[in-house]
Order: sequence, then C-alpha cells, then structure tokens
Amino acid sequence: MTYTYIRNREALLADGNADARRLALDIAEEAIAAADPGLALRQAMSISSTALKIGDREYELCEETRIFVIGAGKATFPIAQTIEQILGDRIFKGFVICKRGQHGALRHIEMMLASHPVPDASSLEAAQRTRALLEEVRAGDIVLSCFTGGSSSLFVAPVEGVTLEEKARTTEILLTCGANIVEINDVRKHLSRVKGGRLVEKLPAGTRIVNLTVSDVIGDALDYITDPTVPDRSSFEDARRVLDKYRLWDRLPHTVTAFLRVGAPHYETVRETALQHLEINNVLLVRTDAACAGAVQAAQRRGLRAVLLSTFFEGESSALGRNLAAIGRQIRLDGQPVKPPCLLVGGGETTVTTHGAKGVGGPNQEFATSAALELAGEVGIVVIGMDTDGSDGPTAYAGALADGSTVNLANARGVDLYSALARHDVTPALEAIHHTIETGATGTNVNDLKLVLIV
Repeated sequence: MTYTYIRNREALLADGNADARRLALDIAEEAIAAADPGLALRQAMSISSTALKIGDREYELCEETRIFVIGAGKATFPIAQTIEQILGDRIFKGFVICKRGQHGALRHIEMMLASHPVPDASSLEAAQRTRALLEEVRAGDIVLSCFTGGSSSLFVAPVEGVTLEEKARTTEILLTCGANIVEINDVRKHLSRVKGGRLVEKLPAGTRIVNLTVSDVIGDALDYITDPTVPDRSSFEDARRVLDKYRLWDRLPHTVTAFLRVGAPHYETVRETALQHLEINNVLLVRTDAACAGAVQAAQRRGLRAVLLSTFFEGESSALGRNLAAIGRQIRLDGQPVKPPCLLVGGGETTVTTHGAKGVGGPNQEFATSAALELAGEVGIVVIGMDTDGSDGPTAYAGALADGSTVNLANARGVDLYSALARHDVTPALEAIHHTIETGATGTNVNDLKLVLIV
C-alpha cells in the first residue's frame, strides 16, 4: 500500500541521492501508518443491541445507559471519528479538543481546536466545557475517554492563584530547559485542577470509564498519557525536584513557585483509593514504540537489515543526531556492527535546551541538522528525524531529512547550518534548502522516529 503522509516529497527528492531518499521516506510513511489509532480501535470495538465490546471486556447496555465521549490530544481525532463510525447515534453527548490545524469534522461529537505546545484561552474553555459535560453523568453511564499526547496544552485549568498566562509561560520554560516529558508533566499536573485524575474524581459511583489512548511516553505509563482520568503517582516533591534540577525557581512566575513550595495536601493529585468508586478500564490502542516497530518491518519487507537501536532515547537532539550519523559512517566504512544495506531505527523523546535563544526549530530538525554536519561529503547515508504527530516543536513541520550532500547544498545557497544549530534557529536554514518534512496532522502521536538508512 502507498501512503501519502509526506506532502513535499518532490522538494525532498530534488537534491542528493533521490533513490536513497525515496526509500527512507517510504519507510517513514509506513512507520507512521503502523501507529494508526483509528485502525487499532476498529479492531478492538464493536456494539450490539445489548452490549458494547472493547477489547476483552463487554459492557452491558440497557435502555437507561448513556454513552459520553470526552478527550483531548493530537491523536484524539481519529479515535473520536472511529467511535462515531461504530456507535453513531448511540453516543449521548461528546466533546473533544484537537490541535489547531486538525482537518475533518465529527457529527455526533462536538470538536474544539486549541493551541499546542503552549495553551491558550481555548485550552481553558475546553477544560471548563468538559467538566460541565461530566456533571451530567449518572451511575452506570459509560464515559469513553480519548486523552492522548498533547492534552497537557490543549486542556488546561490552572489552580487558583495562577493565571492562564502564567501557566503558558511556565510551559514555555519547561519545554526549553532540557527536562524530559515525565519531568515536565510532574510540574504541570501539580498546577492543574483537571490533571492527575482530578477530572473524574467526583463522578458518581458506578460510572464506567474506558480510556482509549495512544502512548507518546517512554514506558507507556498511563498517568503520563491519559492522566486526567487515571490515578497519579507523582507528588509535589517530584515537581519541586524538577525545579531544583533545572534551576527554575527564579525563572518561573512567582505565583507558580509559591504554589509549588507550599504544596498543600488538598491540592495533591489523585491516588488510586480516591477513584475506587469508578470502574476504569485502560485500553492502550497504540504503544509508544509502534512507529519504530513499523519502520523495522517496512525495512525487512524491502530486504534491508534492520536494527532497532533503542526506543528510550532522551537528552539533547543534536548530540543524538551526531552520534547516529557517526554509527552510519562506521557501517559504510567497514560493515560494523551490521552490513549495508541496512536501516538503524531509534525512538524516544529527545529535547532541546535553548539557554534563552529565540530561534525557530524543533528536536527532530536539530537532530537532522546535526547529522548533516557529521555526514558532510559522505555517500549512501540518509537520516530522517520526525515527530510522528506531524509537528516538531512549535513549527509546521514534522521534522527533517539530511544526507552527505546537505552541507554542500547549504553552503552553495549561503546557509550556515553550524551557526543555525548553535543559535537554535534551524527551521529557516532547513526551509532554504528544502530539507524540512511536511505532513500536517498525521492522526497519531507516538514517540519520535529516528532513521539512518545506509545503502
């Protein structure tokens, strides 16, 4: 099957080794397709006149049973769309929040668009409307919850004393300080009235909640994937450790640090005992490593040797780009540790520490730019870094491509890739040489995809 996630293929194939680039792009597209949550849900859900079946569980339906749908995230739309296709007018009420730029419409579920990665007024309104909807839930009703990666920005309700603007500023600082997603969410959950299980703690006893989710967190921990609707393990002490580790006490808004210092017990996130009155079933439709597994399979179908290096990559994106490119060079030189043609695959959530720089870019674009500098003049190696949701950092691109011709092309067009990387301003540089990868919203959101193709 041919997939068409990548919109700007022609531009990406215009320079360098077109055959090798085409092969790498084909594998990347098949990797994204392997993480399709809509397809996974169609295989997991069915309904009859008397029961709703999800996975290995059946939920009895009677005349009084009402089905609600809630959710927020970058992979929420295809889940909600599939729910509509299966349940139709059996849905009593629904409301989901997707990232601005999401295309498509829903008939039985209301959809709202909000900002990512930094929340805006729509994010706040979305949380308020979701809470109001849940006030209608009665004992025995079914709540299908579709929270996926990105909901921390799309769905916000700051604690008393912290404004939306202060929450947004806090998010901006957390995203650029070098912290990983678990550390970032340890802080954000403790500044929220809806995260950390607090959204559902007051639902009536006997409410049946089914979490239909997609993981974008290493280890697939539910309280970092669909955290408004499950018990939480983190604490105020965890949040304070993050501020200590990254020296954020003097950088964050005063209201935020004051709230976290006190850490009043009644503001702590919800533990398992507080949700025992609810029947909660967690269905992980797509695991965080799904795209990596899809890439390995796509390579093997083409007769390539495929090596899954790790799905746990963290740390600075530029360092990983340089190191994986260096492994590619070693393979081209002496066939160690694997003989070409082959594909190296990696996943995880790498970050960018900007140190206050105001450039435009994203982790996967920095990964590719750093790899390009390492590969200058090499032949037969193509590197791709992609955010599987289609948006790398606060940019319109999913990521970028690089090979041994990238630096020469940049130099010929007066583009200094080294300087752009140092200034954390790689997007304009990659745009100038047509190395950015554009997909738009892909409908999924698992961990980032790193590919090194050696032919």
